[in-house]
Amino acid sequence: MNEEQIKAYIEENKIQKIKFAFADIDGILRGKVIHPKKFIDGLQSGYGFCDVVFGWDSSDVCYDNVQLTGWHTGYPDKLCRIDLSTLRNVPWQDNIPFFLADYSNPNGDDLPACPRSLLKHIAKQCVDMGYHAEFAQEFEWFNFRETPQSINDKNFTNINTLTPGMFGYSILRTSENSAFYYDLFNLLTQFNIPIEGLHTETGPGVYEAAIAHDEVLSAADKATLFKTAVKEIAYKHGVMASFMAKWNENLPGCSGHIHQSLWTKDKSENLFHDAADEHKMSDLHKQYLAGQLYCLPHILPMYAPTINSYKRLVEGAWAPTTVTWGVENRTTALRVINTTPAYTRLETRIPGSDTNPYLAMAAALASGLYGIKNKMKLDIPQTIGNGYLDKKNGVLAANLHDASVMMQNSPIAKELFGEGFVDHFTQTRLWEHRQYIKHVTDWELKRYFEII
Repeated sequence: MNEEQIKAYIEENKIQKIKFAFADIDGILRGKVIHPKKFIDGLQSGYGFCDVVFGWDSSDVCYDNVQLTGWHTGYPDKLCRIDLSTLRNVPWQDNIPFFLADYSNPNGDDLPACPRSLLKHIAKQCVDMGYHAEFAQEFEWFNFRETPQSINDKNFTNINTLTPGMFGYSILRTSENSAFYYDLFNLLTQFNIPIEGLHTETGPGVYEAAIAHDEVLSAADKATLFKTAVKEIAYKHGVMASFMAKWNENLPGCSGHIHQSLWTKDKSENLFHDAADEHKMSDLHKQYLAGQLYCLPHILPMYAPTINSYKRLVEGAWAPTTVTWGVENRTTALRVINTTPAYTRLETRIPGSDTNPYLAMAAALASGLYGIKNKMKLDIPQTIGNGYLDKKNGVLAANLHDASVMMQNSPIAKELFGEGFVDHFTQTRLWEHRQYIKHVTDWELKRYFEII
């Protein structure tokens, strides 16, 4: 819809309120409900938000190490702008109209901290190179018979999972909670997040959903909205959904794999497929893959953005630890899927469910395009068998601090995303590490309190 159609829609449907939100640096949706007049008045000029939304962490604690905003700037308003093409209605909230916004400016001087604006910039590069980027993200997450209040009252101990036991692809376990299960599938689809598949994964109360693929920005919109939507639908059923990468050391982690391919602009041909090649991979596909492999160590925090991310990236846990690729190999960082021409694609397996989809997809696309721009050769041979043992091309950083320092000092990262974004983002990740290292954990108490 254009602006005039939106105004007519509001008038004809007697809309009384409108909801909108944008994603912060952690991928958390921040927004508000506004009056239709305020909505219409801001379509051209934008809507002011205190820029502390990019100056604090996921717990609303202000950073002391970023330049973009802070006490030194007085926390002024920054203008976000609604993207009218993102209109959808929220079926579990009386079909209130909902829009996504970002901090993209008409003159191209975007806020460096805005994840959606960054992805728009990378997506435009892709279009300018003559390609259509088709992406999708899939998520695993744990569900619990808890509420935000109950889990706080218990200090996040003795948490009750939705179901017991390890039961992947179970028809039985989903039948036990069929109202919740089918609400997820139906309401998400009505919310314009079409689900290709929904099933249990191995682990107590774990679900996995594959979102239908789409143009990269739309795919990131859907992935970002998916996480919040799942939590809101879960609340209606007395359930809490968690997208932590690894909530329990004895249980599997939760992935957020990204599937991607490049097509002709009219979407008539998958440019990643070549029937004559041994692995059905085009030269373009190989260049894209080579770019991702080369850039991966330089941009790892965009795939693994939290302290907890690295608890998932351990050997033997269905998550990669090495700079590797393979055809249909789930132990490598990058998996080539080549079963049919239309579905030939690359799966980037590093991201967990805790990722900010805008940043994870920006990382995948930008690094792939880097390989194409530089006509990189796929010199790293594919890994056959156990990718955890194939360390000759390097291993992933083992923690957020090391990964962030490497990105902070990387000319590659700055070339891909700009110095403003890299400086702000890595400082927020180093802040996250500082919050972690000063915390005394239950593990330390149990290990040292009496004995040491």
